[in-house]
Amino acid sequence: MPLVAFIAHPVESAAQSRAADTPAQAAVCPASVAAGSRCLAGRDSAGAYYWFAVPPQWNGTLVVHAHGGPELGNPKADRVAEDLTRWSIWTRAGYAYAGSGFHQGGVAVRSAAEDVERVRRLFVAQIGVPTRTVLHGQSWGASVAARAAEGTAGATGARYPYDAVLLTAGVLAGGSQSYDVRFDLRVVYQAICGNHPRADEPSYPLWQGLPLSSTLTRAELANRVDECTGVRKSPGERSAQQQRNLQSILGVIAIPETALIAHLNWGTWHFQDIVFRRLGGRNPFGNASVRYTGSLDDATLNATAFRATPDPAALAEFVNDTDPTGRIPVPVLTLHAIHDPTAFVELESVFRETMQRGGSGDRLVQLFTDDREHSYLSDAQYVAAMRALLTWAERGVKPTPKEVAAQCRTVDAQFSPATGCRFLPDYQPRPLSARVPKR
Repeated sequence: MPLVAFIAHPVESAAQSRAADTPAQAAVCPASVAAGSRCLAGRDSAGAYYWFAVPPQWNGTLVVHAHGGPELGNPKADRVAEDLTRWSIWTRAGYAYAGSGFHQGGVAVRSAAEDVERVRRLFVAQIGVPTRTVLHGQSWGASVAARAAEGTAGATGARYPYDAVLLTAGVLAGGSQSYDVRFDLRVVYQAICGNHPRADEPSYPLWQGLPLSSTLTRAELANRVDECTGVRKSPGERSAQQQRNLQSILGVIAIPETALIAHLNWGTWHFQDIVFRRLGGRNPFGNASVRYTGSLDDATLNATAFRATPDPAALAEFVNDTDPTGRIPVPVLTLHAIHDPTAFVELESVFRETMQRGGSGDRLVQLFTDDREHSYLSDAQYVAAMRALLTWAERGVKPTPKEVAAQCRTVDAQFSPATGCRFLPDYQPRPLSARVPKR
């Protein structure tokens, strides 16, 4: 019996889903979208830009996409088109696509989840009722998708809107744990480099990310990081001190050097957004009990490192907005590269525990690949995962990682050139605490 059979599942009419929004207008599809597709673009009543794409031989399944990021600042129309371009494989595999750019920037998970549900309803109202609907979240968007799936799970008297959930490269440990590594990076970097902020600049608690009055740019921060570590230079071009600084930072914070500037950016401007736009200037981050290890001088590092204790109310609000609950009533499949430099694979161990606590552990299958990318892996791997997920939703047969890996090889043979299958069916991620100190 299909796992979704216990949910009331009456047919949802287009009239029931129609929202008070201006209809989308015909748009030129990005070049990578399936030839002959119908594309539409619009802006919903909340201000979020969105795109639809329906391939010429639509198989009846709709993929509702929640993008990663998050973006800061005002909504941008270009971002939604870029997402459709990146995930155009869904149209080439026969699925329709609906994606929202979210009506507000920043780290606002529940708000983005509402935008995702709104774009689904708009698709139903303007295109029609799909046979199946899969909610797909990528990166930070995976947390948005998880929240969207949970937020619609308690509705009564209406069809549960999603048949399955696909979460790729997910940031799935919520605000309570996903951001600890970036706070640790800010602390360790400042203890070693002392230039973010510089000694002649106004000091501020590092959990703020950056004061609202600061005019620091990303280019300027990158120059400071390079000044201290030489990270953008080849090893032979770095000074001995730069090499020692870089070795100490990366010895404590387990990220590749190519990701150092990006993580520091997120620990600066995303933290600024979290603290000032979401929490009224209060602190959700802490490291009072953490002992940092792996530098060239751990004693000095721990004696000089900035310390903080989170404001309990601020942390509770952040958790309430960002932490998944694991209460998802349909099949959930996650896909994650084991060498992901942005969203660590160990986050999947947290999500597995979350799903178990939420009573949905038997509705979760986790897949892992031997990739080193975050934003996109391979067409064949995504298509194989989607097919396995839909078969599970339709027939109630839970796939195994080995079965998905075998199916991927069949799928990949249909691509020219082949895009690659690198599944690791026996892989199990370590606890997050093996990579990020627990607190």
